Amino acid sequence: MPRTDQLDLFSAPPRAEDLAPANSNTAPPARPAPTPAVTSPAGNTPAAGAPVVDAPAAVAPAVDAPVADVPTAGAPVVAAPGRPLPATPNAAALDASAPLKSDAGELPFLNSSNALSDSAPIRIQTTCPATLPPNARWREVRTDQQTIGFVLQRSKRRSIGFLITDDGLRVTAPNWVTLSQIDEAVIEKARWILNKLRDWHARQSRLALAQTLWQQDGEMPYLGKRIRIALGSGRSAAFMTGDMNEPQDGDTLHLPLPANADDARVRDAAQAWLQGRAGAWFGVRLSHFLELSGLRIKRWRLSGAATRWGSCTSDGNIMLNWRLIHFSPSIIDYVIVHELAHLREMNHSQDFWAEVGNILPGFEDAKNLLKHHDPGSLPAF
Repeated sequence: MPRTDQLDLFSAPPRAEDLAPANSNTAPPARPAPTPAVTSPAGNTPAAGAPVVDAPAAVAPAVDAPVADVPTAGAPVVAAPGRPLPATPNAAALDASAPLKSDAGELPFLNSSNALSDSAPIRIQTTCPATLPPNARWREVRTDQQTIGFVLQRSKRRSIGFLITDDGLRVTAPNWVTLSQIDEAVIEKARWILNKLRDWHARQSRLALAQTLWQQDGEMPYLGKRIRIALGSGRSAAFMTGDMNEPQDGDTLHLPLPANADDARVRDAAQAWLQGRAGAWFGVRLSHFLELSGLRIKRWRLSGAATRWGSCTSDGNIMLNWRLIHFSPSIIDYVIVHELAHLREMNHSQDFWAEVGNILPGFEDAKNLLKHHDPGSLPAF
């Protein structure tokens, strides 16, 4: 059974003459339908006639490579991550334990004490499922936060219930409750609904990242997609079917290992391939943003740090965690720009965030997505 978050809108029992059977063709009574009256999450008593919701309690081996300086003039500019990336496996060094100077600006994992400041919440996509349950319909309501779509089902129950499922929000309402009353209930509890939807999406994302089997047909995250692992290709080097720069779910990474390779060998080979891709991808994106911003750095390196996604020292040394290659290009761009912005503002002040926005407008969604992840959500190497 998938985990769900549920919110019920309990109503006073309606009078018998106000209820019509679900399959009845009899016209409803002429007098107004009763208004659901319930207890609010805080336990406050609502004003008469106002529907209120009762919310229940919330539920590897390090590989060193020569350090390569990033060119700061004449560097190739990549307008979008989809363009070809140079095959430069030694573009950066992997440094899993290099200490930071005291004047370093760093981007910590979610569980670090130096957490990122809050910003605008992520918009949640609420799309109609491919198939609807019997006697259900799709409905959308505009709220102050965003438009919320949901599956609406009628029943003989005596309350309006909100349920977060694999298909999103499902609202179950008594037959006697009007559509306007249902819409009002959704609007009233929009914040609760969106928070639960964000929590659900975050849980699914963390589970997808962590569930990696190092074997034939195992899957791992790469640039925000799930790619499949294949063994026994007979080749001497790894290769990928599909576009390495624009992967799709289900693309296959063929590792140069026999079909009977054990988990440790598969894991190490996958890690080496991911680190090589991280070095190539990050290098091109760094060059792009350096030229865009006019900034200069001394050098950059890949890191395997356990507590931060990236760091920048005042003298222009940047480290980027190679595990960012698991995430979508927008998140990688955000971390790179975050560190580059520290070259002008070695803090997290308003001026710093303004600098991030100048280089990468609309960075807030990527910032918030990254905050949902910590080391435990990533594949174990």
